Amino acid sequence: MHHTVLTLYLGLQLAFPHQAQASQTPQESLNAKWSHDWGFSGIQTFAHLPHVRCLTNPEKAFDVGIVGVPFDTAVSYRSGEFSKNVRNEWHDGARFGPRAIRAGSSRQTPSRGYNPRASINPYATALRVLDCGDMPITPFDNGLALQQMSAGFLELNSRTGLHFPHPKLVTLGGDHSLALPALRSLAKVYSQPITVVHMDAHLDTWSPFGYDSTWLDPGIAPEDQQSAFTHGSMFWLAWKEGLVANGSVHAGLRTRLQDVGDEDSDTAQGWVRIASDEMGPEALGPRGIARKIVDVVGTERPVYLSVDIDVLDPGLAPGTGTPEPGGWLTRELIQLLRGVEDLNVVGADLVEVSPSYDGAGEQTGLAAAQVVFEMVTSIVKRGLKDGAEMREGVGRNLGSDEL
Repeated sequence: MHHTVLTLYLGLQLAFPHQAQASQTPQESLNAKWSHDWGFSGIQTFAHLPHVRCLTNPEKAFDVGIVGVPFDTAVSYRSGEFSKNVRNEWHDGARFGPRAIRAGSSRQTPSRGYNPRASINPYATALRVLDCGDMPITPFDNGLALQQMSAGFLELNSRTGLHFPHPKLVTLGGDHSLALPALRSLAKVYSQPITVVHMDAHLDTWSPFGYDSTWLDPGIAPEDQQSAFTHGSMFWLAWKEGLVANGSVHAGLRTRLQDVGDEDSDTAQGWVRIASDEMGPEALGPRGIARKIVDVVGTERPVYLSVDIDVLDPGLAPGTGTPEPGGWLTRELIQLLRGVEDLNVVGADLVEVSPSYDGAGEQTGLAAAQVVFEMVTSIVKRGLKDGAEMREGVGRNLGSDEL
């Protein structure tokens, strides 16, 4: 009997499909037919998220924004200029990083974005996650580029979020120098120095004047000269400007130093260091490093989470500007990020993806996209957990899906 009824029902649907859709509006019918994207279809945004040029559309409120900063002329090794390699191939730099990370996210979609470890789909909650497009940054003048990035970050971070007091940006780089303008805006918006959790092979707290300073202009303060702004000095500059809180943490360090003075300077700037070797099975491992970071930083201070893709071993992520052997596995980095999900992240970045040095499988872009997915997941999960602290007057059920 049941089989006969089911067969009749299906037969009627096939014979009279318009009857099955009678309750749908024309727009709903079109959406049902054509709004889905496969991983390989559609205009490339991060995770197939809705795209809004957030800088020019202030009326479009959002909570988490993926924003690209295609800038790479503050690098010290593999630059963004076109140059031939030993195989007579043309190489470009990290200005194409945002594009590569978005491509690496192709298999992430809002409809298939459920993260089992966090028990949420970060793209399908009441918190609105958008791809905000890229900041158009000049490649010709680093002083002007810094001015543009500083203005762009301040414009976006100063706005009111849909649920958060301010939107939270996850920036796709681009070289690591973008962290300086990001911190400038966050310190101003939150009216305090920002704690940085920095995962990288390098300190990036070097004074830019440890190198040859013969050509500095004696009429300009050293830190105000354009040559001071690099992807290895931006945290030193941020410290000089009072943007970085004491008790910030590096993790994944393994580069060569000039001498022990580099570490002394880093300590004087208020940083705690965790070496790459601490990831080993006989050392702290991912969970131990995560516990140490949370113990140092706490879960209430505003945190800027900054991940340089070169924290991974170059055998797994070759597409970067300053590769250092002996890095972490992708799995270890992901485990560590999951272990610090309770941090109060107010901004984040994934930087130094230089796709022309990547492998045929685009493994660096894939790893970077997964890291961004974990960042967004943790930001959204913490936001849902802290629902009572969100902007008053919204009056929405944060467990519902309104995307």
